[in-house]
Amino acid sequence: MSTPQQGSALERVRGLAREVAKFGAVGGVGVLVNLGVFNLIRHTTDLQVVRASVIATVVAIVTNYLGFRYFTYRDRARTGGSRELPLFVAFSVIGLVIENGVLYTATYGFGWDGPLATNVFKFIGIGTATVFRFWSYRTWVFKALPEAEPRQAPAPASVIASARGGAAGTRTPEPVRK
Repeated sequence: MSTPQQGSALERVRGLAREVAKFGAVGGVGVLVNLGVFNLIRHTTDLQVVRASVIATVVAIVTNYLGFRYFTYRDRARTGGSRELPLFVAFSVIGLVIENGVLYTATYGFGWDGPLATNVFKFIGIGTATVFRFWSYRTWVFKALPEAEPRQAPAPASVIASARGGAAGTRTPEPVRK
């Protein structure tokens, strides 16, 4: 969906639905990576909950960037390291703060730090941050390509002749050579 503002309302809705589906597919893989790494760290190390979550989120962000760039938004403008990657990192960090802020509040604010509770609030944090990430990535990071200017067909000879002051179908006399 490289031109989201063009076409009928139905075409735009279909395009947005395709984009959401692709974003969801990549995001689903990211959620599995995030939760898998989080639980692996939690069960094999003594790291605190939020630290383990931040590490897992960073691994998922790297996974998601590859999926978004080469699958979801492959038809979008490529600005590479100069604009795209720094913006992706900046918005991902904001998403990381949102995601882990929910977990932090549940764990340290309410004392809900059991294995089930941490996974539930980790998942809620991911969902909340996903809404922000979807909006920011599609709006700022992977911008739609501008619509190409339609090429104009060459004007018929009659239009060219009338523009030169001649009648349609008449030829301008050539100069006489001596």
